[in-house]
Amino acid sequence: MKQIESVKECGGYLNRYRHDSRACQCEMTFSVYLPPQAAAEKVPALYWLSGLTCTDDNARTKAGAQRFAAKQGIAVVFPDTSPRGEQVADQPDRYDLGQGAGFYVNATQQPWSSHYQMYDYVNSELPELIEQNLPLVAGVKSVSGHSMGGHGALICALKNPGAYRSVSAFAPICNPLASGWGQDCFGLYLGKDRSAWAAYDATSLIESGARVDDILIDQGDADEFLDDGQLLPDNLQAACDAQGQPCTIRMQPGYDHSYHFIASFIGDHIEYHARYLKS
Repeated sequence: MKQIESVKECGGYLNRYRHDSRACQCEMTFSVYLPPQAAAEKVPALYWLSGLTCTDDNARTKAGAQRFAAKQGIAVVFPDTSPRGEQVADQPDRYDLGQGAGFYVNATQQPWSSHYQMYDYVNSELPELIEQNLPLVAGVKSVSGHSMGGHGALICALKNPGAYRSVSAFAPICNPLASGWGQDCFGLYLGKDRSAWAAYDATSLIESGARVDDILIDQGDADEFLDDGQLLPDNLQAACDAQGQPCTIRMQPGYDHSYHFIASFIGDHIEYHARYLKS
């Protein structure tokens, strides 16, 4: 991996890297915030998965996580949201499909399957790469994300018991099998078999018995995507209640879907994850 940028921030360093990905078969870009404690010892990591249309740059410049991560002594890893490049399949007239919209699945249908292997990239390739090259404690990690990335965080934790110490999300797509975004994109990425879709649906995974220690979700009640049926947090809460899965969904009055919302509560989430990462 090649470092292409480094900025000192809150006593630590916000670095950006590129590498050739074996999972996605293209060059990938990601960022890592290393807190000041990383200069003297290895630190645990929080993986942040961003939403539709984003790159690794959105959260690292808008969420304000670094200030809280520096205080807690944890690194924050910002992957990209999809493979990219001229050779990578895309749908330029759509924001919810193609580059910028990988949905953190392993695509099985062409033309997407050649590069869109974001589930393997986030859960296997990227942690292995950065734990070998940066001062991170091997295997000690948590995951969070926003919108499509909140969906990604939930499925990564639910599908990999014990791999992540904790999971949280901001306005996640909780039940893509029942949302317009999920039904359209999953059909193209994964084919017509809806059982293949269920393997990447947090609500379906919980209904099938997948468990984690706890789930923390913040959701703005003025979110434009809440009313149009894209996010469906009530479906996730119902599944958690039925299965005895601990889950706290905090409805935040007046907040929308933007990074203003995320920046308002990111400190709570960093503190939440730090309790698990340092226990």
